[in-house]
Amino acid sequence: MDRSQLLKGLLDIIVLRVLEIEDAYGYEILHRLRGAGFDELGDASVYGTLRRLYKAGYLATYVLPSDSGPHRKYYTLTPEGRGYLKGMHEAWEDVSAKMRKLLDIPEKGRS
Repeated sequence: MDRSQLLKGLLDIIVLRVLEIEDAYGYEILHRLRGAGFDELGDASVYGTLRRLYKAGYLATYVLPSDSGPHRKYYTLTPEGRGYLKGMHEAWEDVSAKMRKLLDIPEKGRS
């Protein structure tokens, strides 16, 4: 099954949750997502999501020097981003509960 469309719809909440835990730069965000099992998320999708969330005012950035190369741009949640994540989390819990209920109902003719 191709889960890419489902993950595309969840990318905002996934990325914001990673940043709620701790600020991070792009590659570090990708590393955390892959560590959480989201191997199928493409780099371009994640970076595009970061740009879109930044443009919407849900993320802010700051730059820190790196010991191993160029400066790194870190992403952090803004107060608006925290509010957006909270609303998305509530929506996720609501939809998840409804889906669990729906999926647990036996189909007609099935025992």
